[in-house]
Amino acid sequence: MGKYEPLTEFLQKQAGGEVRMSFAQIERVIGFKLPPVAQRHRAWWSNSALNNVMTKAWLEAGFRSEQVDMAGGKVVFRREARGTRLPRTKSERHPIFGCMKGTVTVEDGVDVAAMADPEWADLIDEKYGRETPLK
Repeated sequence: MGKYEPLTEFLQKQAGGEVRMSFAQIERVIGFKLPPVAQRHRAWWSNSALNNVMTKAWLEAGFRSEQVDMAGGKVVFRREARGTRLPRTKSERHPIFGCMKGTVTVEDGVDVAAMADPEWADLIDEKYGRETPLK
């Protein structure tokens, strides 16, 4: 059992599509104080599963954080519509990822790194000057 699992369970039991909570209410649900960074930095409340372990708690419950009010110490959790959940980890990608694989082929002998239009590069050099290498 993870330390934020009580929040997951609490959110899963909610019937509505929106749960408004103060930071103090969240602390009562989880049984301990939120870390100081949660009180000061909005980014802590982002919906990236790579952000922190508490984020995984509301994502696992099928919710996203919204309307984070840092001054008032409040947050809104909104239930995600089924099928709209974003990938939670790098290995769990959206099904559309890679759908174009194999649809483009490059003929033998084609240098994909070559300039498509060398004349365009000359025009750019004339207008802005030649690029000088970094030292």
